[in-house]
Amino acid sequence: MNIGEIIKNAGLKATPQRKIIYGQMVKLGHSSIDEIAAGVQQQNPEITLSTVYRTLDSFHKADLLVKMNHPSGKCYYDVTLSEHHHIFRDNEIMDYIDPELTTLIKHYLKEKSFKYWDAVESVSVQIKVSD
Repeated sequence: MNIGEIIKNAGLKATPQRKIIYGQMVKLGHSSIDEIAAGVQQQNPEITLSTVYRTLDSFHKADLLVKMNHPSGKCYYDVTLSEHHHIFRDNEIMDYIDPELTTLIKHYLKEKSFKYWDAVESVSVQIKVSD
């Protein structure tokens, strides 16, 4: 599926600006607004920072990306929508896919009678490692 179809399937109009911004997200994987905007503006300097912000917000609302907070406090965006975890090492962010860990956490919540265990939609663990 191409980028235009992905955007349309999310219920949004596939404008040239949205295609460039989503394409940059796919290229970068995990990225900050600064990284996304820099790549977008290299492709098209007329796309403003406010357009990038608004577009990322609309992508988030349309479930095309996920916002996450880096341990540094900086906000990052992730286009990987499948349930997964993250490993943070300095400024590097890596996906960690471990369905067994996810299942273990869900079972743990259920056994502990976590009030909302049956409403848990997804589990995301953030692991910070040092050198």
